Amino acid sequence: MSDLSFPSPRLLNQPDPHAPSLPEAAPMRAEADELMADQQILLIDDEPMLTDVVQAYLEDAGYRQLTAVNDPALALQEIWRLRPSLLLLDLVMPGISGFEILKAMRQHPELRYTPVIVLTAASDPATKLRALEMGATEFLAKPVDASELALRVRNSLVVKVYQDRLANTDPVTGLPNRRAFLERLQAGLVESIAQGHPLALLQVRLDRFQQMHAALGHAATDELLRTVAQRIGVSMRRGDDENTQPRKGPTPIARLDSDTFAVLLPKVDSPEVAAQVARKMLKALSEPLRVGDADVAVSPCIGIAMAPTDGTTPDAMFVSASSALAQASAMGRSTFQFGSPQFNAALVERLRLEAQLHRAAEQGELALAFQPKIDARTGRITAAEALLRWNHPQQGFISPARFIPIAEESGLIVQLGAWAIDQACAQIATWTGQGLLGMTVAVNVTRKELLGGALVETVTAALKRHGVPPEQLSLELTESSLVDDIELARAQLGALRELGMKVAIDDFGTGYSSMSYLKYFPFDELKVDRSFVMNLPDDRTDRAISQAMIVLGHSLGMRVVAEGVETVAQMLALQEMGVDIFQGYLTGKPQPGSQFPRLVQEFRLSSLTEPRAAVV
Repeated sequence: MSDLSFPSPRLLNQPDPHAPSLPEAAPMRAEADELMADQQILLIDDEPMLTDVVQAYLEDAGYRQLTAVNDPALALQEIWRLRPSLLLLDLVMPGISGFEILKAMRQHPELRYTPVIVLTAASDPATKLRALEMGATEFLAKPVDASELALRVRNSLVVKVYQDRLANTDPVTGLPNRRAFLERLQAGLVESIAQGHPLALLQVRLDRFQQMHAALGHAATDELLRTVAQRIGVSMRRGDDENTQPRKGPTPIARLDSDTFAVLLPKVDSPEVAAQVARKMLKALSEPLRVGDADVAVSPCIGIAMAPTDGTTPDAMFVSASSALAQASAMGRSTFQFGSPQFNAALVERLRLEAQLHRAAEQGELALAFQPKIDARTGRITAAEALLRWNHPQQGFISPARFIPIAEESGLIVQLGAWAIDQACAQIATWTGQGLLGMTVAVNVTRKELLGGALVETVTAALKRHGVPPEQLSLELTESSLVDDIELARAQLGALRELGMKVAIDDFGTGYSSMSYLKYFPFDELKVDRSFVMNLPDDRTDRAISQAMIVLGHSLGMRVVAEGVETVAQMLALQEMGVDIFQGYLTGKPQPGSQFPRLVQEFRLSSLTEPRAAVV
């Protein structure tokens, strides 16, 4: 391969001996070079040897998105599919010539301005003039020289990237503009339909924007818009920690016009996910924005459209989102609405439940139920897991799968978690007074509780208030609750273990970093998730995984609990593998605290001789 003088996109800060002498070209080139390595380059030539050589030269130069087409009949199809940033085109090919391809491109509104470098062995002026008249950008003589190829490709892409930036970027915020967002929305809808994943479009409008513009002036208003864009971006980051990394890939945010932004949410699981994002945006924008020396309060409203329910085209989605935005604005500031009535009805119901959940503990609607944990060696109940239950005065029993996500999204889970810890300690004290001694109770702890900073104080106060020994209270955490701040989580768990408490990792094996968690965190108990238990003993894979987890837990000095045990066959298989503790409907449903002592007295593992049907 030739020694290219063309600067690799990986070495953009080094001086370029081929740099244009015009000083105004430098800023344009420096900005464009950052994007050039991933620009799509399409090579069309009926000679595979030539396209192989050209592709090798460009790969050496640092370009990564290269596609070669050697069948001229497929050229237009591939151009339309790939929408390349640059086309290298042979003029003389069998079946369809480069002139015909060039003519078709220049007649297409979306391909009209794509730069085309013509590859030709012809040197006569008439051929070159004809190609130029049809819209060719540059010429390259065959055989191709590596240095000349690199320079012409680079110069063509610099201009293309800069033109795209001007055409697709909002000059104030640096976000994609309406034109670029429409293309992204169209692509997202096509993918959504093909893969069967819902997609959400959020329109965010700042109320009273014209009044703010008149009061602040142009410069301050631009600063305000940049701050709003930044706040929206922060709210799009995973989790609730603003210090976490933003999502990878193209930004899903755009500025549509003077006072309106748009956000694209691909692959949303449900309207509730879109609603959660909308709440985070409203919260992020509710704090005063510093503009110059003044604090400015903005009043955003959000309209949400869901595909495919609200439409499968950009126009239909924007109509639905705009309608929802108008409804939200009519309802008052800092609100959001869906375009579909059924989604709004579900939103109203969810907000009603959230408000009622705030008062549920005070009104005595919440309670703990205790599911027994059986020692596999002695066959006796030695511990229990405390599970939160809500008995609604009108709706009756509400599934935790319904109200726990509401509590987590609203932040109420921290308050409910503290209440559960206190009630668990109170129940232990009551059992002790009734003669049920040494019973350990496990309480589930969420990520927000763990990383909130007050968990140790909450637990310490509850233990002291009810006179409960720390070894009788244990905490269970899922893998997902540990991912955001490992050091803070380790510090919290270390402090709890210093108190004498036990800590378990729940749903083990269902996350992405299970093994690393066992390395970094001090666990006393490992709980094998029910998904690995439900198909025992017949499923060889689940049997092998369960066995491996049991051996792993024991080798690290942990007790191993099997969750979701519903049949005798499952129990016997796990017993054979050496599991320490059983938990599930076979050995006991969750019980009110008042009934638990009697269950403990009467329970005998040996009495379970017939499988029981799973309770849904």
